[in-house]
Amino acid sequence: MEAGLFTANNVWMMVCTALVFFMHTGFAFLEIGLTRQKNTINILFKNIFIITVGLLLYYIGGFNLMYPGFEEGSMGIFEFAGFGIDAPENGMTAEYADGGYTWWTDFLFQGMFAATAATIVSGAVAERIKIGPFMIFTIIYVGLIYPIAGSWQWGGGFLSTLGGEEGGFYDFAGSTLVHSVGGWGALIAIYLLGARIGKFSEDGKPQAIPGHSIPMATAGVLILWLGWFGFNGGSVLSADPATTSLVLVTTCLAAAAGGVGAAILSTLMYKNMDLTMFLNGILGGLVGITAGADLMSPTEAVIIGLIAGVIIVLGVALIDRIRLDDPVGAVTVHLICGIWGTLAVGIFGDLAGGQQLIYQLTGVASVGVFCCISAFIIIFALKKTVGIRVPKEEEIDGLDLAEHGMDAYADFRMSEQ
Repeated sequence: MEAGLFTANNVWMMVCTALVFFMHTGFAFLEIGLTRQKNTINILFKNIFIITVGLLLYYIGGFNLMYPGFEEGSMGIFEFAGFGIDAPENGMTAEYADGGYTWWTDFLFQGMFAATAATIVSGAVAERIKIGPFMIFTIIYVGLIYPIAGSWQWGGGFLSTLGGEEGGFYDFAGSTLVHSVGGWGALIAIYLLGARIGKFSEDGKPQAIPGHSIPMATAGVLILWLGWFGFNGGSVLSADPATTSLVLVTTCLAAAAGGVGAAILSTLMYKNMDLTMFLNGILGGLVGITAGADLMSPTEAVIIGLIAGVIIVLGVALIDRIRLDDPVGAVTVHLICGIWGTLAVGIFGDLAGGQQLIYQLTGVASVGVFCCISAFIIIFALKKTVGIRVPKEEEIDGLDLAEHGMDAYADFRMSEQ
């Protein structure tokens, strides 16, 4: 590869790495905006812990769990290439990226994805989980569960070879391997954790618990939308003009369509223009297009996004109906729309067909079973040993003071007193 092209690829991947890193700001803003003021420090602490510890865990062993170099004839389920990172002497990446950028850029870009899975869980369990058990869960889930699931496809494992030389399961940037991994974990966590005090009335009807800063939540979604240009654009694994441009277009159109679809349906159903539904519709469109952003035409991307927006409204209603409490809509956005986006690869785009749809279903089911069982074991064990729920008094007073001894808006609280 000529030096100029190598440099261009590497610079593009570093820009995408920075954009994906910036997404953690978006997640933090979204989560604190949709929850109450008294839990702001707690949510920010969890998000900072996830990105810092996530990167260290990915360096220690996660990268080599996810890209172990499965030996020929292996089952493609589990291998480990050793601790740390043993970069090639020439600094090039593994063969799957055609040596298009440096090994270190590859590690850092992939490492940014790793922490996202636990960040998704963070929003779902907000306002009532103990910080210590959540940290333990994050270490295990990010350090082991995410890279093992990722290795099944991106690391050359069994999902990538379901169809032999013709390929198999397809997940371009992680509708299943990133978003549903986090979504399955979130679903199990909120089931075992229980709802916040006041979320459901005595007769089981859901009650709104408004977030303290919708403007901040809006800023978070716009930051996430921007970051998705790196999330999906970087997954091209090069600066190829045609593919990169198409991916950015399909990503943007799906996001826009998701927002519009959710806004229209929620207005028709609830007779009010709910901004939070609009915002989650955008995120649903982004998650939905992530599995096949490089395979879809612009029109197909719009259709996928519109359906994701509809799923958002119906999914949020379903979560409330079964009496699960998800303050930020993480399960609907990342799990349900992640499943939709993964299956859409078999319905639309260049790989559409019955056989591909079977591959996609196999991937969704395999990752779902693995993540549900793993998350249940981890969280149930924590629940039975150290406990995962804060005491009632601490939940009422807020986790900021109880768990961290500080207030995110100290001057504001003092002026209230």
